[in-house]
Amino acid sequence: MTEQTFFKADDAEAGLFRQLAEGVSTRLFPGNQAMLSFVKVEAGAKGTLHHHPEEQWGYVLSGGGKRFQGDEVWDFGPGDFWRTPGGVPHTVEAGPDGALILDVFAPPREAYRKAGSGFAQE
Repeated sequence: MTEQTFFKADDAEAGLFRQLAEGVSTRLFPGNQAMLSFVKVEAGAKGTLHHHPEEQWGYVLSGGGKRFQGDEVWDFGPGDFWRTPGGVPHTVEAGPDGALILDVFAPPREAYRKAGSGFAQE
């Protein structure tokens, strides 16, 4: 059996599904050195403040809202992106249009190598 190496971002059945919080879900694509996470945040939904040892980059594909990171709060919209060092508490809250964010973790988050629920603080 060959390892899958090609994907379609708009395939709702692709990846590992994880319900992070009410109104916040993701589809995860783990690799050997990095992991992609397509995070969908429904209008007005807010994630849980959490942290993990992996570095995380986020890129806003659509929508907007607020990014909470450490002691900072930042308004974001399409095309904005950020880097979250390991161990820094963070979350997002979507605006009225919701948000779709592509997160990249390096190294991959071990707790996210399987479907499930919650942010799985490590």
